[in-house]
Amino acid sequence: MPSLFRRSGSSPGRVTVQDAAIRTGHAAGRGGDALLLDVREPHEWQAGHAPGAVHLPLTALAAGAGLPAAAQSRQPVVVICRSGNRSQRAAELLLARGVEAVDVIGGMQDWAGAGLPVVDAHGRDGTVA
Repeated sequence: MPSLFRRSGSSPGRVTVQDAAIRTGHAAGRGGDALLLDVREPHEWQAGHAPGAVHLPLTALAAGAGLPAAAQSRQPVVVICRSGNRSQRAAELLLARGVEAVDVIGGMQDWAGAGLPVVDAHGRDGTVA
């Protein structure tokens, strides 16, 4: 599979939710090689997020917060937000830190619209807030 990711110093790539699902292991029968990083605010995350995603709000990332332990491996990062705007900014910040990153076009709205799994903070069916 060709790389969807670009190294630091270039603009971040953008992927569809279908490509993101494949790269993060959310597509049926596919193992993923990338981490899904959700950069929405806590109330959005609690209402609904992709199972297995790591949460770090864009506000914290922009303020210089380090990546959570689960995101500190050298694996590529697929960044998602509600609609794709915040994730694009987060991917730029990650690229500047030397992290391979792409953002998801359409964000969690398109993720849920494609029928991909969404869970709430308690592991039950979630919604995109």
